[in-house]
Amino acid sequence: MITSKTIANGILRAIGTLVVIAISLYFLYQIQSVLIYLVVSLILTLIGNPILDFLKTRLRFNHTLATITTLLIFTLTIIGLISLFIPLILSQSENLSLLNTTQIEQNINELINQIAVFLDNHNMDSTKILKEVNITSKINFNFIPNFLNSILGIISSFGVGLASVFFITFFFFKDRELFINGAKKLIPDSHETQILNSLDKTNYLLSRYFIGLLLQLGIVFILYLIVLSIFGIENAVIIAFLCAVLNIIPYIGPLIATVLAAILTMISHLGNDFQTDTLPTTLYILIGFWIVQLIDNNLSQPFIFSKSVSSHPLEIFLIIIIAGFLSGILGMIIAVPLYTILKVVGKEFFPNNVVIQLLTKNI
Repeated sequence: MITSKTIANGILRAIGTLVVIAISLYFLYQIQSVLIYLVVSLILTLIGNPILDFLKTRLRFNHTLATITTLLIFTLTIIGLISLFIPLILSQSENLSLLNTTQIEQNINELINQIAVFLDNHNMDSTKILKEVNITSKINFNFIPNFLNSILGIISSFGVGLASVFFITFFFFKDRELFINGAKKLIPDSHETQILNSLDKTNYLLSRYFIGLLLQLGIVFILYLIVLSIFGIENAVIIAFLCAVLNIIPYIGPLIATVLAAILTMISHLGNDFQTDTLPTTLYILIGFWIVQLIDNNLSQPFIFSKSVSSHPLEIFLIIIIAGFLSGILGMIIAVPLYTILKVVGKEFFPNNVVIQLLTKNI
C-alpha cells in the first residue's frame, strides 16, 4: 500500500539523486582542464603503446627505460613541430591579417568589388547577382580569426599543461600493468575476461586509428602545401595548416577547407588583375585541392577509417553522418573512436547476436 510517507521518501530520494548529479556535473565542469589533460594523456598513451612495445620486444629495453624513451620521442617531436611551424604560422597569419576581423572584412569587400567589375565586363548584372546571393550578410567575418585564434589558444594552453600531460602519460605507460591489476579487482569475476579483452582490443584498434589520423593530416598538409607552392601562393604554410586541421572533420572538413583556400587565395591576390591572375589561380588551386581530396579519399581515409578500425568504408560513412545529425561536428569527430569501442564491447558481451557478428567479423 502506497502511503504518504512512501511518496515523501520517494520524492526525497529523487531530489537527493538530482542534487548529487548536479554537484557531480558542476565538479566535472570545474575540473575540465584536468579532464582534458587525462584525455590528451590517454590519446598519447594509445599512440605511444606501439612504440613502447617495439622498444621492449625488439630492442630489449626494460619497461622504465622504454617509457622514458617513448616520452623523450614525444618531447622531441613536439619541440621540433613547435620550433618549425608555430613561429612561421604566427608570422604568416599576421601577414595575411587573419587575426584582424576588420581587415578581413575590408579584404572580402574589395574582393567582391573586383568580382562585380568582372561580371559587369562580361555583360552580367553584378548588382542583381550579388544582391540575390547576398554574400556579405551570410559571411561570418569572425570565423577565420576565431578559428585560428582557437587553434593557437589550444596550442598555448597545451603548452602550459604539457608538464601535467607528460606526467600523467608517464604513469599511464609505467604503471600500465598496475592499473590493469587494479581494474581486475574492481571487475566482477563473471565479466573479467570480456572486459579485459575489450580493453586490449580497444587499445590496439584506437592506437592504430590515432597514429593513422596523424599520418593522414601530415600527408594532407604536405599535399596542400605542394599545391599552393606550385602556384606561388603567399602564406602557403598557414593556408595549408588551416585546411589540414579542418580535415579532422570527416567529409565536411575538406569541403570547408577547399572553400577557405579559394577565399584566402583570392585575398592574397588583391591588387592583381582579377580576370587574368586572381581567377585563373584560384581555379588552379581548386583543381589541385580536388586532386588532393581524390588521393586522400581513395588512399588515406580508407586506410585510417576502415583498415585501422576494421570497418567497412560504407559503415564508417553512415556512422559519421548519423553522428553528425545527432551531435553536429563534435559527433562526427568522435564517431569513429566511439563506434569502435561499442563494437569491441558488443563482440565480447554479445558474441551470439547476429547483427554483432556481422559488424564485428573482422575484429
